[in-house]
Amino acid sequence: MPEDIAGSEQMLAGWEKNVQERAARYQEMATRVQGMTISERSSDGAVELTIGSNGILQHLVINESAAGRRMAEVSGEIMKLLQRAQSRIPELLQAAMAETIGTQDETANVLFNEAKKNFPAPPAEDPPAAPQHHNELSFRVEDDAPPSRPTPPPPPPRRRPPSDDDDFGGESVLS
Repeated sequence: MPEDIAGSEQMLAGWEKNVQERAARYQEMATRVQGMTISERSSDGAVELTIGSNGILQHLVINESAAGRRMAEVSGEIMKLLQRAQSRIPELLQAAMAETIGTQDETANVLFNEAKKNFPAPPAEDPPAAPQHHNELSFRVEDDAPPSRPTPPPPPPRRRPPSDDDDFGGESVLS
């Protein structure tokens, strides 16, 4: 029996060493991921932002070049950049996992799939609208709107009935 005990102790020591090495690799991955940031910038440079690996906005810059734009346009640009940055989190997580714990690890795959679910790819951007020329005519029929009725002209002003008090017949003295 002493041989069985020695074998069990060796097996237990090997298992413990394996668990400690795995825990160290997970800790290294967590440290790498925590320190990651992702930055995005609008094509015209008017908006820049940085998020952490958790997807939370850390830094936002709206440059002076955005001053002439509508606020709805600027806020839409911010949200588009934020979603684009967040959609890059799964690929960074996968790279950190590949370098530390490996991509075959079951727990790593669960983490990666959860990140893909939480930070999906942004919707495809619409192509920019073609510039409209001012010399083109546009005709459209709006079926949903009821036909508009022309507004009747205002009634003519009422004249006071002539009174016997004056000699002007209801007209101004100056006319």
